[in-house]
Amino acid sequence: MRVNPVLVEVERSGFVESWHRGSAVGLAPGGEVAVAAGEPDQPVFPRSANKPIQAVAMLRSGLDLDGEALALAAGSHSGEDFHVEAVERVLAAAGLTSAALRCPAAWPLDAEAERNAVRAGWQRSPLRMNCSGKHAGMLAACVAAGWPTETYLDADHPLQLAVEAAVAELTGEKPAAVGVDGCGAPLFAVSVTGVARAFRRLVVADPGTPERRVADAMRAAPQYTAGTRREETRLMEAIPGLLVKCGAEGVDAFAYADGRAGAVKIDDGAMRARTPVTVALLRALGVAEETRHDLERLAAPELLGGTDPVGAVRVAPGLFGR
Repeated sequence: MRVNPVLVEVERSGFVESWHRGSAVGLAPGGEVAVAAGEPDQPVFPRSANKPIQAVAMLRSGLDLDGEALALAAGSHSGEDFHVEAVERVLAAAGLTSAALRCPAAWPLDAEAERNAVRAGWQRSPLRMNCSGKHAGMLAACVAAGWPTETYLDADHPLQLAVEAAVAELTGEKPAAVGVDGCGAPLFAVSVTGVARAFRRLVVADPGTPERRVADAMRAAPQYTAGTRREETRLMEAIPGLLVKCGAEGVDAFAYADGRAGAVKIDDGAMRARTPVTVALLRALGVAEETRHDLERLAAPELLGGTDPVGAVRVAPGLFGR
Protein backbone atom coordinates (compact mmCIF):
# COMPACT_ATOMS: atom_id res chain seq x y z
CA MET A 1 0.00 0.00 0.00
CA ARG A 2 1.41 3.37 -1.02
CA VAL A 3 2.07 6.05 1.60
CA ASN A 4 1.75 9.50 0.09
CA PRO A 5 3.34 12.53 1.75
CA VAL A 6 1.54 15.00 3.99
CA LEU A 7 0.06 17.69 1.77
CA VAL A 8 -1.93 19.64 4.36
CA GLU A 9 -1.53 20.40 8.07
CA VAL A 10 -4.27 21.54 10.42
CA GLU A 11 -2.72 23.92 12.95
CA ARG A 12 -4.59 25.11 16.03
CA SER A 13 -3.08 27.49 18.59
CA GLY A 14 0.40 26.81 17.27
CA PHE A 15 -0.05 23.02 17.50
CA VAL A 16 -0.48 20.74 14.47
CA GLU A 17 -3.43 18.54 15.39
CA SER A 18 -4.17 16.79 12.07
CA TRP A 19 -2.53 15.89 8.78
CA HIS A 20 -3.87 15.00 5.35
CA ARG A 21 -1.79 12.91 2.95
CA GLY A 22 -2.34 12.72 -0.77
CA SER A 23 -1.04 13.12 -4.29
CA ALA A 24 -1.07 16.07 -6.63
CA VAL A 25 0.31 17.09 -10.00
CA GLY A 26 0.70 20.31 -11.98
CA LEU A 27 1.18 20.40 -15.74
CA ALA A 28 3.01 23.04 -17.79
CA PRO A 29 1.22 24.65 -20.78
CA GLY A 30 2.55 21.94 -23.10
CA GLY A 31 1.22 19.15 -20.89
CA GLU A 32 4.48 17.99 -19.32
CA VAL A 33 4.64 17.50 -15.55
CA ALA A 34 5.96 20.65 -13.88
CA VAL A 35 5.40 19.84 -10.18
CA ALA A 36 4.19 16.77 -8.34
CA ALA A 37 3.80 15.27 -4.89
CA GLY A 38 3.12 11.70 -3.89
CA GLU A 39 2.18 9.19 -6.56
CA PRO A 40 -0.12 10.97 -9.01
CA ASP A 41 0.20 8.15 -11.55
CA GLN A 42 -1.74 5.74 -9.34
CA PRO A 43 -5.43 5.26 -10.25
CA VAL A 44 -8.14 6.93 -8.18
CA PHE A 45 -11.87 7.46 -8.56
CA PRO A 46 -12.11 11.15 -9.59
CA ARG A 47 -15.77 11.17 -8.55
CA SER A 48 -17.50 14.35 -9.77
CA ALA A 49 -14.30 15.66 -11.34
CA ASN A 50 -15.35 13.25 -14.11
CA LYS A 51 -18.44 15.35 -14.89
CA PRO A 52 -16.90 17.67 -17.50
CA ILE A 53 -15.69 14.57 -19.37
CA GLN A 54 -19.14 13.01 -19.09
CA ALA A 55 -20.59 16.23 -20.51
CA VAL A 56 -18.23 15.99 -23.50
CA ALA A 57 -19.61 12.52 -24.18
CA MET A 58 -23.17 13.87 -23.93
CA LEU A 59 -22.45 16.54 -26.54
CA ARG A 60 -20.78 14.01 -28.83
CA SER A 61 -23.94 11.90 -28.51
CA GLY A 62 -26.19 14.71 -29.72
CA LEU A 63 -27.00 16.77 -26.62
CA ASP A 64 -27.88 20.31 -27.65
CA LEU A 65 -27.00 22.47 -24.64
CA ASP A 66 -24.83 25.52 -24.15
CA GLY A 67 -24.38 28.29 -21.61
CA GLU A 68 -25.81 27.89 -18.13
CA ALA A 69 -27.61 24.65 -18.96
CA LEU A 70 -24.38 23.01 -20.14
CA ALA A 71 -22.50 24.31 -17.10
CA LEU A 72 -25.18 22.68 -14.95
CA ALA A 73 -24.89 19.37 -16.82
CA ALA A 74 -21.11 19.39 -16.27
CA GLY A 75 -21.27 20.41 -12.63
CA SER A 76 -22.28 19.54 -9.08
CA HIS A 77 -24.82 22.16 -8.18
CA SER A 78 -25.72 23.27 -4.66
CA GLY A 79 -29.46 22.66 -4.86
CA GLU A 80 -30.38 26.34 -4.90
CA ASP A 81 -33.71 27.29 -6.43
CA PHE A 82 -32.20 28.49 -9.70
CA HIS A 83 -30.41 25.16 -10.06
CA VAL A 84 -33.64 23.22 -9.64
CA GLU A 85 -35.43 25.45 -12.15
CA ALA A 86 -32.63 24.92 -14.69
CA VAL A 87 -32.78 21.12 -14.26
CA GLU A 88 -36.52 21.22 -14.84
CA ARG A 89 -36.02 23.27 -18.02
CA VAL A 90 -33.49 20.78 -19.42
CA LEU A 91 -35.86 17.89 -18.73
CA ALA A 92 -38.88 19.71 -20.15
CA ALA A 93 -37.02 20.56 -23.36
CA ALA A 94 -36.40 16.83 -23.79
CA GLY A 95 -40.05 16.02 -23.12
CA LEU A 96 -39.32 14.55 -19.70
CA THR A 97 -40.16 15.24 -16.06
CA SER A 98 -38.26 14.71 -12.82
CA ALA A 99 -39.76 11.21 -12.67
CA ALA A 100 -37.12 10.16 -15.24
CA LEU A 101 -34.23 11.02 -12.91
CA ARG A 102 -32.50 8.02 -11.37
CA CYS A 103 -30.24 9.96 -9.01
CA PRO A 104 -31.21 9.62 -5.32
CA ALA A 105 -33.25 12.14 -3.37
CA ALA A 106 -31.15 14.56 -1.33
CA TRP A 107 -31.13 17.86 0.49
CA PRO A 108 -29.30 20.79 -1.15
CA LEU A 109 -25.53 20.93 -0.64
CA ASP A 110 -25.84 24.62 0.18
CA ALA A 111 -26.65 25.12 3.88
CA GLU A 112 -28.80 28.20 3.29
CA ALA A 113 -30.72 26.47 0.50
CA GLU A 114 -31.28 23.48 2.78
CA ARG A 115 -32.65 25.71 5.55
CA ASN A 116 -34.95 27.43 3.08
CA ALA A 117 -36.19 24.09 1.77
CA VAL A 118 -36.98 22.88 5.28
CA ARG A 119 -38.80 26.11 6.15
CA ALA A 120 -40.86 25.79 2.96
CA GLY A 121 -41.87 22.25 3.89
CA TRP A 122 -39.99 20.57 1.05
CA GLN A 123 -38.69 17.02 1.35
CA ARG A 124 -35.48 15.53 -0.01
CA SER A 125 -35.71 15.46 -3.79
CA PRO A 126 -33.76 14.07 -6.77
CA LEU A 127 -34.03 17.55 -8.28
CA ARG A 128 -31.99 19.05 -5.44
CA MET A 129 -29.38 16.28 -5.50
CA ASN A 130 -26.09 17.81 -6.68
CA CYS A 131 -25.86 15.45 -9.67
CA SER A 132 -29.34 16.11 -11.06
CA GLY A 133 -27.97 18.51 -13.69
CA LYS A 134 -25.72 15.78 -15.02
CA HIS A 135 -28.55 13.26 -14.96
CA ALA A 136 -30.86 15.67 -16.79
CA GLY A 137 -28.14 16.15 -19.41
CA MET A 138 -27.68 12.41 -19.77
CA LEU A 139 -31.41 11.90 -20.24
CA ALA A 140 -31.60 14.70 -22.80
CA ALA A 141 -28.64 13.18 -24.67
CA CYS A 142 -30.45 9.84 -24.78
CA VAL A 143 -33.57 11.48 -26.21
CA ALA A 144 -31.47 13.26 -28.83
CA ALA A 145 -29.76 10.02 -29.83
CA GLY A 146 -32.89 7.89 -29.75
CA TRP A 147 -31.56 5.73 -26.92
CA PRO A 148 -33.66 4.31 -24.08
CA THR A 149 -33.94 6.59 -21.05
CA GLU A 150 -35.03 3.99 -18.50
CA THR A 151 -31.63 2.28 -18.53
CA TYR A 152 -29.39 5.33 -19.02
CA LEU A 153 -27.23 4.44 -15.98
CA ASP A 154 -26.48 0.86 -17.05
CA ALA A 155 -22.78 0.32 -17.75
CA ASP A 156 -23.55 -1.18 -21.18
CA HIS A 157 -25.90 1.64 -22.23
CA PRO A 158 -24.67 3.42 -25.39
CA LEU A 159 -24.29 6.70 -23.49
CA GLN A 160 -22.15 5.16 -20.75
CA LEU A 161 -20.00 3.43 -23.36
CA ALA A 162 -19.52 6.86 -24.97
CA VAL A 163 -18.54 8.27 -21.56
CA GLU A 164 -15.99 5.50 -21.04
CA ALA A 165 -14.50 6.18 -24.47
CA ALA A 166 -14.26 9.91 -23.72
CA VAL A 167 -12.56 9.22 -20.38
CA ALA A 168 -9.98 6.98 -22.06
CA GLU A 169 -9.36 9.49 -24.86
CA LEU A 170 -9.07 12.65 -22.79
CA THR A 171 -7.07 11.17 -19.91
CA GLY A 172 -4.90 9.11 -22.24
CA GLU A 173 -5.49 6.03 -20.08
CA LYS A 174 -7.59 2.90 -20.11
CA PRO A 175 -9.66 3.00 -16.90
CA ALA A 176 -8.08 0.82 -14.22
CA ALA A 177 -11.43 -0.01 -12.62
CA VAL A 178 -15.14 0.62 -13.07
CA GLY A 179 -17.37 1.41 -10.12
CA VAL A 180 -20.65 3.13 -9.30
CA ASP A 181 -20.67 6.76 -8.20
CA GLY A 182 -22.80 8.09 -5.35
CA CYS A 183 -25.44 9.23 -7.84
CA GLY A 184 -25.68 5.78 -9.42
CA ALA A 185 -23.75 6.50 -12.64
CA PRO A 186 -20.78 4.40 -13.77
CA LEU A 187 -17.43 5.69 -12.49
CA PHE A 188 -14.02 5.14 -14.04
CA ALA A 189 -10.69 5.02 -12.18
CA VAL A 190 -7.80 6.90 -13.77
CA SER A 191 -4.67 8.54 -12.42
CA VAL A 192 -4.48 12.01 -10.92
CA THR A 193 -2.16 12.90 -13.80
CA GLY A 194 -4.74 11.60 -16.26
CA VAL A 195 -7.42 13.82 -14.73
CA ALA A 196 -5.16 16.88 -15.07
CA ARG A 197 -4.39 15.89 -18.65
CA ALA A 198 -8.12 15.68 -19.46
CA PHE A 199 -8.84 19.11 -18.00
CA ARG A 200 -5.97 20.60 -19.98
CA ARG A 201 -7.44 19.14 -23.16
CA LEU A 202 -10.79 20.78 -22.42
CA VAL A 203 -9.36 24.31 -22.30
CA VAL A 204 -6.92 24.02 -25.21
CA ALA A 205 -9.40 22.41 -27.59
CA ASP A 206 -10.54 24.37 -30.62
CA PRO A 207 -13.50 26.70 -30.09
CA GLY A 208 -16.82 25.04 -30.88
CA THR A 209 -15.63 21.51 -30.14
CA PRO A 210 -17.47 19.56 -27.42
CA GLU A 211 -14.43 19.84 -25.14
CA ARG A 212 -14.15 23.60 -25.49
CA ARG A 213 -17.92 24.12 -25.25
CA VAL A 214 -17.90 22.40 -21.86
CA ALA A 215 -14.91 24.39 -20.61
CA ASP A 216 -16.31 27.70 -21.84
CA ALA A 217 -19.76 27.08 -20.35
CA MET A 218 -18.36 26.17 -16.95
CA ARG A 219 -16.02 29.16 -16.83
CA ALA A 220 -18.76 31.56 -17.91
CA ALA A 221 -21.31 30.32 -15.36
CA PRO A 222 -19.51 28.86 -12.32
CA GLN A 223 -22.56 29.51 -10.16
CA TYR A 224 -24.35 26.84 -12.25
CA THR A 225 -21.37 24.46 -12.19
CA ALA A 226 -21.18 24.75 -8.39
CA GLY A 227 -23.17 27.39 -6.50
CA THR A 228 -23.18 30.94 -5.22
CA ARG A 229 -21.15 30.16 -2.11
CA ARG A 230 -18.77 27.42 -3.27
CA GLU A 231 -14.97 27.44 -3.33
CA GLU A 232 -14.82 26.47 -7.02
CA THR A 233 -17.02 29.45 -7.88
CA ARG A 234 -14.81 31.80 -5.89
CA LEU A 235 -11.69 30.50 -7.66
CA MET A 236 -13.17 30.81 -11.14
CA GLU A 237 -14.47 34.29 -10.42
CA ALA A 238 -11.09 35.33 -9.00
CA ILE A 239 -9.04 34.00 -11.91
CA PRO A 240 -10.60 34.60 -15.35
CA GLY A 241 -9.87 31.71 -17.68
CA LEU A 242 -9.64 29.15 -14.88
CA LEU A 243 -11.73 25.96 -14.96
CA VAL A 244 -12.18 24.14 -11.62
CA LYS A 245 -14.21 21.08 -10.70
CA CYS A 246 -14.18 19.22 -7.40
CA GLY A 247 -15.05 15.61 -6.68
CA ALA A 248 -16.07 13.79 -3.53
CA GLU A 249 -13.43 12.18 -1.32
CA GLY A 250 -10.99 15.06 -1.62
CA VAL A 251 -10.58 15.49 -5.38
CA ASP A 252 -9.96 18.74 -7.23
CA ALA A 253 -9.02 19.37 -10.86
CA PHE A 254 -8.36 22.56 -12.78
CA ALA A 255 -7.01 24.00 -16.00
CA TYR A 256 -6.02 27.52 -16.99
CA ALA A 257 -6.64 29.04 -20.41
CA ASP A 258 -3.05 28.56 -21.60
CA GLY A 259 -2.97 24.83 -20.80
CA ARG A 260 -1.52 24.84 -17.32
CA ALA A 261 -3.48 22.26 -15.34
CA GLY A 262 -3.48 20.21 -12.18
CA ALA A 263 -5.31 17.72 -10.02
CA VAL A 264 -5.39 16.71 -6.36
CA LYS A 265 -6.50 13.61 -4.46
CA ILE A 266 -6.56 13.65 -0.66
CA ASP A 267 -6.03 10.12 0.62
CA ASP A 268 -8.45 10.26 3.54
CA GLY A 269 -11.13 11.98 1.46
CA ALA A 270 -11.11 15.22 3.48
CA MET A 271 -12.78 17.90 1.39
CA ARG A 272 -11.28 20.70 3.53
CA ALA A 273 -7.79 19.81 2.31
CA ARG A 274 -8.30 19.93 -1.45
CA THR A 275 -8.63 23.69 -2.10
CA PRO A 276 -5.45 24.70 -0.19
CA VAL A 277 -3.50 22.24 -2.34
CA THR A 278 -5.17 23.54 -5.49
CA VAL A 279 -4.17 27.10 -4.60
CA ALA A 280 -0.63 25.90 -3.90
CA LEU A 281 -0.52 24.29 -7.34
CA LEU A 282 -1.83 27.47 -8.96
CA ARG A 283 0.93 29.38 -7.22
CA ALA A 284 3.61 26.84 -8.11
CA LEU A 285 2.55 27.01 -11.76
CA GLY A 286 2.59 30.82 -11.66
CA VAL A 287 -1.12 31.24 -12.37
CA ALA A 288 -2.02 32.89 -9.06
CA GLU A 289 0.84 35.36 -9.22
CA GLU A 290 -0.02 36.42 -12.77
CA THR A 291 -3.61 37.19 -11.82
CA ARG A 292 -2.45 39.11 -8.72
CA HIS A 293 -5.51 38.05 -6.77
CA ASP A 294 -5.43 37.46 -3.02
CA LEU A 295 -6.34 33.81 -2.51
CA GLU A 296 -5.21 33.55 1.11
CA ARG A 297 -8.65 32.74 2.51
CA LEU A 298 -8.88 29.79 0.15
CA ALA A 299 -5.22 28.85 0.59
CA ALA A 300 -5.46 28.70 4.40
CA PRO A 301 -9.05 28.60 5.72
CA GLU A 302 -9.25 29.80 9.31
CA LEU A 303 -9.96 27.62 12.32
CA LEU A 304 -11.93 29.22 15.12
CA GLY A 305 -11.56 29.01 18.86
CA GLY A 306 -14.93 30.26 20.00
CA THR A 307 -15.44 33.21 17.68
CA ASP A 308 -11.76 34.06 17.19
CA PRO A 309 -9.35 32.67 14.57
CA VAL A 310 -6.75 30.47 16.26
CA GLY A 311 -5.26 28.52 13.36
CA ALA A 312 -5.70 27.39 9.79
CA VAL A 313 -5.83 24.51 7.33
CA ARG A 314 -2.71 25.06 5.23
CA VAL A 315 -0.38 23.15 2.94
CA ALA A 316 2.64 21.48 4.48
CA PRO A 317 5.85 23.55 4.58
CA GLY A 318 7.92 23.18 1.43
CA LEU A 319 5.15 21.65 -0.67
CA PHE A 320 6.03 22.12 -4.34
CA GLY A 321 9.23 23.83 -3.22
CA ARG A 322 7.46 26.88 -1.82
